[in-house]
Amino acid sequence: MFDIGVPELLVIGLVALLVLGPDRLPEFVRTAARLLNQVRGLVANAQQDLREELGPDFDSQDLDPRTFIRKHLLDSTDGESDVTEVAARTSDKPAPYDDEAT
Repeated sequence: MFDIGVPELLVIGLVALLVLGPDRLPEFVRTAARLLNQVRGLVANAQQDLREELGPDFDSQDLDPRTFIRKHLLDSTDGESDVTEVAARTSDKPAPYDDEAT
């Protein structure tokens, strides 16, 4: 998710050790872990509430924005999935123009 590797974690740990010192670092890590667990619990509760409110259709829907756009906007009705063919086919028509609009 954050794309942090081992060298970056070591640098973060070293900076935390220098800033907080060896006495306060363990308490800070415990507090951060507690906070992270609370956030995870809040997210899990929010997901559960959404599932209860939206009903059984919630799990069957694909709500990932990356696949949602591809599925609903880029795929044509006749099964074509090539975006360039769809764009070429629709660009031949002139844009609609209304003389009385302005």
